[in-house]
This record gives sequence, C-alpha cells and structure tokens, in this order.
Amino acid sequence: MPQESRKTLLNHWHRSHGANMGIFSGYDMPLWYGMGVKEEHLAVLTRAGLFDTSHMAGLIVSGPDSLVFLNWMFTKDLTRCLGLKTKPLVPGRCAYGAFLDENGHVVDDSIIFQLTDDRYMVYVNAGMGDTIARHLNAHRRDRDVQIKDLTGKIGKIDLQGPLAAKVLKKVIKEPEKVLADMIYFKFKGNFDMDDDSGEPVYFKGGTPVLISRTGYTGEFGFEIFMTPEKMVGIWETILDAGKSFGVIPCGLAARDSLRAGAVLPLSHQDIGAWPYINNPWRFSLPFDDEQKHFTKKFLGDSALLNLKDPEYTYPFVGFDLRKISGGGKALVFIEGKEMPVGTVLTCVTDMGIGRHEGRIYSVAGPELPENFKPGGLSCGFIKVNKKLTTGQILELKDRRQIKVEVVEDIRPNRTAHKPMKQML
Repeated sequence: MPQESRKTLLNHWHRSHGANMGIFSGYDMPLWYGMGVKEEHLAVLTRAGLFDTSHMAGLIVSGPDSLVFLNWMFTKDLTRCLGLKTKPLVPGRCAYGAFLDENGHVVDDSIIFQLTDDRYMVYVNAGMGDTIARHLNAHRRDRDVQIKDLTGKIGKIDLQGPLAAKVLKKVIKEPEKVLADMIYFKFKGNFDMDDDSGEPVYFKGGTPVLISRTGYTGEFGFEIFMTPEKMVGIWETILDAGKSFGVIPCGLAARDSLRAGAVLPLSHQDIGAWPYINNPWRFSLPFDDEQKHFTKKFLGDSALLNLKDPEYTYPFVGFDLRKISGGGKALVFIEGKEMPVGTVLTCVTDMGIGRHEGRIYSVAGPELPENFKPGGLSCGFIKVNKKLTTGQILELKDRRQIKVEVVEDIRPNRTAHKPMKQML
C-alpha cells in the first residue's frame, strides 16, 4: 500500500486556488497554477513570484564544537568564506555547500546560517532532515555538539523577483532599517527556536520572522522563515501586498526551470552518488587561489583529489525550446560521433531567454534587440566521461534528438547579486 503523501500547511490554499498538484519528495505540492508555468517563470524574471517551500527541512547544530564540526562535515570553508575568502562566517551570514560521504559523493546540498557564535541552522532539501541528522551524528564522535531536527517545525516561503523588496517593504516593520544593508547571503531576524539571537524582524501584526537574501531562482529575492502556524497568514499578506506589483503564486515547475536557467543544481539529480568535483559548483569547494589544493580538511576530500576516472558536469543551452528527458534517461553525443559520452541530468525550458545573432538574451536584460521576444530555450546539465569545451556542439538523444551548446552560463543578467539600493 503506497505511503500517504505529506502536506504543507498551505495545501488547502493551493487546492482551493486551482493549483495543479503533484508529489515531490513525498509532499503533495503545487506544480503550477491557472496562469501556467510560462507566466510564473516570467513573473519571477520581471516582477515577483511567491513559492511555498515549507517542504524543505532544517536542523539546528549548536555547542562549543559546532564550527569545527560543521567545517569538517561541509564542503565550504566556514573559516574563509567572506571577504574574498579571507574572513570567517559570522552571525547574520550564511553559506552554500554540500555534505559528502567518504567517497566524496553528495549526501545533500545545504545552506548553513550562523545564528550565534556556536549555533547554526542547517537547511537541506525536502525529506532530508532525518538523513542529514543521522549523517552528522554518525561522524560526531566526541565533539561537544547537539543536533536537533526541525522537520515540520518551520514554515518557509520564498519571495523571488526584482520587485520583491518593494513588496516586502509594505509588510514588515521598520523596512528601511531591515533592508538597507541586506546584501546577498545575509539574513536578519529569528523565530521561535528557543533562543532570541539576532536582530528581530517583524511582519506588521507582530509575527517574528527570519528573512534571508537567498533563493533558488537566480533572481533577487528573499527566503522567509516563520513558525508554521503563522505561515498561511504571512502567505496571504504577501500576496495581498503584491497585487499592485503583479506578484503571483508559483509552483515547483517554474522553480525548476528558473533554477536550471540560473545554473543551480537539483540535489540527487545534478549532484548525487558521484564525486562532487569537475562541475559548475566548484565555488562551494574550499579551493585555494591556484584551484589545485583545498584550504582545509573535510569528509570526502581525499576522494575528490585522487580520482582515477573523472567525470565532468557541464551546463548546456539548446537552440529552441524543445526539451529531452533528464534524470539520466537521455544520452549525450559529440556532434558527428556514434558513441555516447554521457547522460542528461536535467533538461528544462527557460521561457525567459532566446537567441539573437548567436547571443543569448534574457527578457529582463538591458539593451535588448529591437522587437526581441524570447521563445524559450532548452537548458540544463549533462554528465560526461571527458572534458568538453565551451561552445562545443552536442546532440542529446532519447526518442527525439536535439542540438545543444556547452556553455559556462545560461540565463544572462540575473538579479540575485544586485545591490539593495537598486531594488528598492
């Protein structure tokens, strides 16, 4: 008998507002709403969209040895991740990386939020809270750390898009003070997690929240954390405040196409049970300036530096909107060759981009060609058994065949890193 799917506290809202629902990581989640995936995708590029992300999981790691312990377990060097990799993580800042096993394979990727000097929130993917808790406990040894799984105890909503700050400004108290210095990967506030650390942030009405300038779309925006019982109210407050800005609810399909166009991996699909190296996310590994050695020791490091048969992951962009199967079902061929060199990990359509005279443009980019209207381009990631070069043409095949180009980046002019003063 199949296991019953889990539901977020917004499940009734999604269903009562016409969402097309589907199962993702054991949760009954909205895939898209009535306007469709294309409109949701474009809303995040040009206005803002709101996502229910409360299916994700969180843990608290605390104690005197928490920094040393997490730095051993995590790929990012938490002692050298700010200020051009010369300064340590500090309270109010967060960092992206991955938890690996002894073989250098990905258990899950994560963002680690430093709440205080010895207290961290570790945010991982849906259904992975217990897995990561067990992984951490298995390697804790005699270190003085405590690990608490917060699965189901945190509400989370993502407001993503260039108008996100204008919307947030309408619903939080003291918005100028809160938002003024919110740089990328900085957070403020807290919610009921048995401590009162951090500079408090409140929604109008008094609900405490943690607001982080992060997200999974590549665009400017925020992730908003709160206690679960406040989630529906905050969701509806944001949508009401965002009506005049064209904010709409968005589902997982747009989230997937946006993240792929932003060259962001889906855990257990683009990163997984193979060595976490030779991919577009080397920035989350602790390489030194020469990109040959690591600045610290961490679980799985030796396996990464001593590969015998390396594989390589590359982003690609197609020449029209036609897609092909992902998840390793489609094969990769070098143009004109008969033997496959790898498989397709992800293939989606970014509906906000198009080609003009050999160049890729985004609908949200500056100085667009006259009468430019993006028709959408397929894009994603491949894993192959040999090095490829940027600009190399490949053929991806399952029941159909499409031509694609190896690229370093996909959707240009993304807004995630833009200064706050430009977005207010």
